[in-house]
Amino acid sequence: AVRKKTGRNISVTHLRYSANHNTLDCWPIRAHLAFQTDELCKNLHIFKEREEDLKRLSRPLACTCFRTSIWDETLYKAWSSIVYQLIPNVQQLECNLRNFAQIIEADEVLLFERATFLVISHYQCKEQRDAHRFEKISNIIKQFKLSCSKLAASFQSMEVRNSNFAAFIDVFTSNTYVMVIMSDPSIPSAATLINIRNARRHFEKLERVDGPKHSLHMRMR
Repeated sequence: AVRKKTGRNISVTHLRYSANHNTLDCWPIRAHLAFQTDELCKNLHIFKEREEDLKRLSRPLACTCFRTSIWDETLYKAWSSIVYQLIPNVQQLECNLRNFAQIIEADEVLLFERATFLVISHYQCKEQRDAHRFEKISNIIKQFKLSCSKLAASFQSMEVRNSNFAAFIDVFTSNTYVMVIMSDPSIPSAATLINIRNARRHFEKLERVDGPKHSLHMRMR
């Protein structure tokens, strides 16, 4: 990505998205990541000024600005939001994810992008206490994958269980991992893993149907 200094220690990355390789300007989304904003916590008006400038210069495209820092979860949340906006069938995906969670009686189901472990979609039927759990889970798994690669092994799946819950992370489709959270101790692990395997075929079909028509290209400048 090419970053531009806008003064007062703010570095901005400009991202444009399109749904067609030959018409890069047809996708009506523009995002701007403003880095190093942790240095401006006492001067938020500076960020607001830059945000207004970027929105004005981006017209007629829709523009979203994110305040980001490498020291907290803001950068992860910004990229997750951008990836979420790029999913062409996101409503259908969320509907199917909700149905899947309800059928298997899961407390929460998450879809992660396979390479970055950014959250693509999630459904929860119970309120969760930790608002930053997605970023924490992503960092844990990425570190674990790195450890696996050092041993010439690849990360495939994981199960974590205690007396209160069970968490399953598994390869789902060619582009995603799935995480399933269960709190019912009467449901055996084998049943949940079979349900994940059976759902995998359905979600693979969703990707094949929508993927070729909506190949996404990102231009950064």
